[in-house]
Amino acid sequence: MPSFSWRLWLGLVLILPSSLAADEALSLLQDWHDVWLFRFFLNVLGYTTIIIPGYFLITYLKRINYLQTGVDDLQTGRGIFYPVIKACVFGSETKTGLLDDVSLAPRNDADSGSSARQAFKLVFCAAGLQVSYLTWGVLQERVMTRSYGASTPEEEGEHFKDSQFLVFMNRILALTVSGLWCVLFKQPRHGAPMYKYSFASLSNVLSSWCQYEALKYISFPTQVLAKASKVIPVMLMGKIVSHKSYEYWEYLTAALISLGVSMFLLTSTADKHPSTVTTFSGVVILGGYIVFDSFTSNWQDNLFKHKMSSVQMMFGVNLFSCLFTVGSLLEQGAFFDSLAFMTRHSEFAFHAVLLSVCSACGQLFIFYTIAQFGAAVFTIIMTLRQAIAILLSCFLYGHAVTMVGGFGMAVVFLSLFLRVYARSRMKAGRKVPQPQVQKV
Repeated sequence: MPSFSWRLWLGLVLILPSSLAADEALSLLQDWHDVWLFRFFLNVLGYTTIIIPGYFLITYLKRINYLQTGVDDLQTGRGIFYPVIKACVFGSETKTGLLDDVSLAPRNDADSGSSARQAFKLVFCAAGLQVSYLTWGVLQERVMTRSYGASTPEEEGEHFKDSQFLVFMNRILALTVSGLWCVLFKQPRHGAPMYKYSFASLSNVLSSWCQYEALKYISFPTQVLAKASKVIPVMLMGKIVSHKSYEYWEYLTAALISLGVSMFLLTSTADKHPSTVTTFSGVVILGGYIVFDSFTSNWQDNLFKHKMSSVQMMFGVNLFSCLFTVGSLLEQGAFFDSLAFMTRHSEFAFHAVLLSVCSACGQLFIFYTIAQFGAAVFTIIMTLRQAIAILLSCFLYGHAVTMVGGFGMAVVFLSLFLRVYARSRMKAGRKVPQPQVQKV
């Protein structure tokens, strides 16, 4: 009996330290997972597990000149993967494609219809953009800054923390909508290698993640103003890297935007909600959003040199976005955790689905508005949407804005409207009237 007791105590001495060490390691890992930078690197690590094998595979296929060997295999009946590999890696360039949407033909004077019909289209586009993105903004702040499951105001509730899952939800629905659109409406023949979408897709996923994650550290009005002022770093980058020259009104409006944003940030006050406190982490994450978003738009401009429509671009980018996000979520074990959160809180499931629907519909309204009325009208509508979104957020979630901060917001949006007006005047001034030619 004494021998048994001695062995029991020895076993406890050996087991307890190891179990305590495991608990401490688990607690430390959980603490690290609450740090946004650690989550960011985990996400990027998950993406690299897809990017690196894909890179080596594409390099190998190009090195062996697969286009020729694949044709030989196809003639002998062995190259069943040839069409897929050709579309993904090499593409099929053609001169018969169109740069603009086939299904969303640009407006012209011959078929623009009556003024009443054009006015109805404008109201339809403006209403669609406002409803889609205002609802999206309200839900975005609700999901990221408020808890679920609390029956009384005194209860803590449960917060949803995984921004990447929300990005996946948005992308999977956008992929479905754009895929159906490509099937139902005629599109130009696609010529770009599919893998080229992955660059814009990766930066788009990271910018969207930064956009959601930033709301944990800064207020929604601050985020909107920061996004509206991204013209400043874009101009700086263009001056330093591309040696671009800008007009005087561009420097003036950029300075006014900087002044307005500074007035808002320096006079914003914190209230009872921690999401309204601007932190250094929030500023860094917003900086990441601006950098990744700028790369996305520039890379997409390059891709449009291949003949494709906007909806085809939407499909290609969202296809890789789904691949990246679902792969990373599964590797981290966060995919099923997020699904479990959805089953525990039906309100969150409704919000996440509606958030994705608004995002997908908003993208289609963007394409339709630009095709019908041009980029200037679209910019005015979206600038108004940003102003309304800030007012709506302050009303629904109680963000405190001082008089000086409100004046700063007005300066920012007036500067944005001034940029649109000056740019449209410049374009109108550069138009050279075409001489009329009499037909014989």
